[in-house]
Amino acid sequence: MDIQTLEHIALFDKCRQFTKAREIQAAGLYPYFKPISESEDTVVTIEGKKRIMLGSNNYLGLTHHPKVLEAAQRALYQYGSGCTGSRFLNGTLDLHRQLEDALARFLGKEECLVFSTGYNANLGFISALVGRGDVVMLDKLDHASIVDGAKMSFGETERFTHGDLASLDRKLERAGARGSMIVVDGVYSMEGDIADLPGLLRVARKHGAAVAVDDAHALGVLGPNGDGTAAHFGLIEETDIIAGTFSKSLASIGGFVAAAEPIIHYIRHHSRPLIFTASLPPANTAGVIAALEVLQVETDRRDRLWANTRHLHEGFRSLGFEIGPTETPIVPVLIGPMEQTFIMWRRLFDAGVFTNPVMPPAVQPSQCRLRTSVMATHTPDQIDYCLEQFAIIGRELGVI
Repeated sequence: MDIQTLEHIALFDKCRQFTKAREIQAAGLYPYFKPISESEDTVVTIEGKKRIMLGSNNYLGLTHHPKVLEAAQRALYQYGSGCTGSRFLNGTLDLHRQLEDALARFLGKEECLVFSTGYNANLGFISALVGRGDVVMLDKLDHASIVDGAKMSFGETERFTHGDLASLDRKLERAGARGSMIVVDGVYSMEGDIADLPGLLRVARKHGAAVAVDDAHALGVLGPNGDGTAAHFGLIEETDIIAGTFSKSLASIGGFVAAAEPIIHYIRHHSRPLIFTASLPPANTAGVIAALEVLQVETDRRDRLWANTRHLHEGFRSLGFEIGPTETPIVPVLIGPMEQTFIMWRRLFDAGVFTNPVMPPAVQPSQCRLRTSVMATHTPDQIDYCLEQFAIIGRELGVI
């Protein structure tokens, strides 16, 4: 379709008028959709240059683990490249059931259901469980997939200020005797802080509300065995639903929901994102099974992750950077204005450090930041180099 045709279709006016990204591209500051041509765990090659990856969710560094790669390769040749159908019909493999059984045991739940993505998992369980007359309560910093799952449901959505349990209590009081569910992130993806699950459960039980936790950034990170937020607080039995993704610590793609068997049975037969989406490919599924096994055996990886997390936290704070309330390997570095953030991203990128710029509408215009995240496999020298570059460029730009 040429530009003249576009000009005659009103629906596409917004496309022609969207110029901000092109302006940033023209200035040489565009940070998104950068093709990675090669990956070596903590180092990636982009535009022909090796750069330290300080923006990945590969917390345990398992994407290159030989057991994960070998399991994926075996499954590829045994089952083929894809399932070519949904879980509901021809797309369920014995591998899917093996993974569901292993995750249920690991998380301390009766049953588990595997989805094609973590996004689909949240869409799937929220839209299946929250029906007409029900209400779903969301923290204002919940992940977009949680918000979209609530929108897809036929229930009412209420949002409460981040971590404000008094606000949540008032909203549940107004909701009355309706069916209600609270859905929160276990670890918030842009802030790095941990949900107050004990407090949430106290409020929920007062009003007879269900509690669901998205452990996307907590699985493999929190808990005595890397088993997530509920385990971290010793509240596995009290937490009704645990959801998550395989695209972070478990080094692949896909998602899951774990809960009591009647809940999973209902979701299995009512979740449109499950029933109408092709199932997780064999190689990915086998890789996740292997990654889950490695997570439980190589516990020193989690020790190294937390040592690196402390190293990065202390380094940024000692240099004078503002990193907010983070308690986890997610470390947001506040820069401030949008243009300055783009410039600092570019300077770091040119210095061989890859970070993720966070801009409006995700944050306020004056609160732009660079989201960094550390891995178990980063070396102390790599972290020191990144901190050194942040210090040099931050001082030159007046950030610190």
